[in-house]
Amino acid sequence: MQNTIEDNRIIKPSSSLIAIIPASLTTVVILLRNLTILDYTHVLLGGTWTGIDLFMGLVMSRVMIKMSPGARIELIKRLVPMMLFFMPTIASLAITAGIYLASYEGLFKLSYPVIIAAGIIVLILVAIGFGVFLPNELRILLELRKNSPNTGKISRLAMINFRLSGVQAAFQFAIIFIMANIAMGNLLLRF
Repeated sequence: MQNTIEDNRIIKPSSSLIAIIPASLTTVVILLRNLTILDYTHVLLGGTWTGIDLFMGLVMSRVMIKMSPGARIELIKRLVPMMLFFMPTIASLAITAGIYLASYEGLFKLSYPVIIAAGIIVLILVAIGFGVFLPNELRILLELRKNSPNTGKISRLAMINFRLSGVQAAFQFAIIFIMANIAMGNLLLRF
């Protein structure tokens, strides 16, 4: 009987591992102050964040539109718990690793246009992620936990997030352009 109850839970205790493991590893990498490993960690986290946003915005939004409402809700039930923990974690860690990397390399100076541009884009990404995505994920989760969830509300909130993922991916491409300029030493964004 207990297995049935546990299997029906939307968020399982193991869901927190999706946040704890990457955060712990990134903390160790930052404390090691190894620039190569920190650079790799920053690129891996940022690439994962961008890739997931691209997939959600370009692929999943189109798949979800064509699904029946029942199938859409079942997919959302499985996706929300992971996205609720994973996306804020990798986004925060990618940003944190990038700030530490720039600081350790002596590049985190507000006199550099690339740092200002990166900061503006990061603020936009954080505003979208923590101001829209996360509250919508929490609203979806709370709705799913009700005895009679409003499936229309769940679908609407999920579609907002899926479509907004594509917008966020565009900002991430802009920051990748900026990061490439930083890597090439073009700190003043001269062409």
